[in-house]
Amino acid sequence: MGSVLQMPYDATVKFMLASLERNLLPDAVVRRLTRLLLASRLRSGYKPSAELQLADLLRFVHSLREMPIAIRTDKPKVQHYELPTDFFKLVLGTNLKYSCCYFSEKARTLEDAEKEMLELYCERSHLKDGHTVLDVGCGWGSLSLYIAKKYPNCSITGICNSVTQKAHIDEQCRALQMQNVEIIVADITTFEMEASYDRIYSIEMFEHMKNYQDLLKKISMWMKPDGLLFVHYFCHKAFAYHFEDINEDDWITRYFFTGGTMPSANLLLYFQDDVCVINHWLVNGKHYAQTSEEWLKRMDKNLASIKPIMESTYGKDQAVKWTVYWRTFFIAVAELFGYSNGEEWMVALFLFRKK
Repeated sequence: MGSVLQMPYDATVKFMLASLERNLLPDAVVRRLTRLLLASRLRSGYKPSAELQLADLLRFVHSLREMPIAIRTDKPKVQHYELPTDFFKLVLGTNLKYSCCYFSEKARTLEDAEKEMLELYCERSHLKDGHTVLDVGCGWGSLSLYIAKKYPNCSITGICNSVTQKAHIDEQCRALQMQNVEIIVADITTFEMEASYDRIYSIEMFEHMKNYQDLLKKISMWMKPDGLLFVHYFCHKAFAYHFEDINEDDWITRYFFTGGTMPSANLLLYFQDDVCVINHWLVNGKHYAQTSEEWLKRMDKNLASIKPIMESTYGKDQAVKWTVYWRTFFIAVAELFGYSNGEEWMVALFLFRKK
């Protein structure tokens, strides 16, 4: 009986996705559908009592301990990071910060908000000029380059999993004549090194990981005895879940976030085997919603320049589909973090010391 009831819904979703691919769905419809899916996610995530909610979270914690550090790391790399940097230069702010920015009352532009969040990281991690810094999952180097410029006596090592990202950061360092940044292309799950650092940063990398016990053990080995680890991840305030491609409506998972995790705001507090939390903050989801709306605006403004990038990356016959998919991804991110005034999905910041 269940599968029969499921058919009309799946058929509707299939029809909607086919319409989306051909660029036939207005943004208002995409936003409405996204909110319906989010409401459904909340219904399945919230349990009838606080006791059951905690039991559910602890089951999730124990299941992560049984998993590898990450799964299917090759897929998200292709999904996001091998698209030419030129695309991201047209969509992101000048710092190429591909993560939540901070729109304080002073922030007028996306660039302001990028800078505000980068400044917040440095402030809350008590960074000092002269520290050795490791930026794990450094992306296009927004934080590494910001620290290198602002703290010229810091020595920064960045780890990313994309040759295009390293090429961009190296180019920036040459242009700015900075000698204090080294970028390593590596898979964090298998990477080993002897060095240790005063400050380690991880900005929106944990969402691509699974076994936080093993990951934090590995990172703790790179911390000096008095070193600190600063983690930024997006999360749901109460529950955690895997991004799984099971139903027709698991669209974000399939195309953008294979193997991903949505942590809960407190999830890392259950993984203090090798590190110990000394501070913990939440950032309302509206900041991320506004960040993604800004990315969408820039994408729309630069569609003429984006068209040839999409054609060369995905092929001429797939370019329209993938242009729509990227627009829809930015809309979905904005709707997710804007939901319920930013009080469901949000960003958590942690500061850990080594045990």
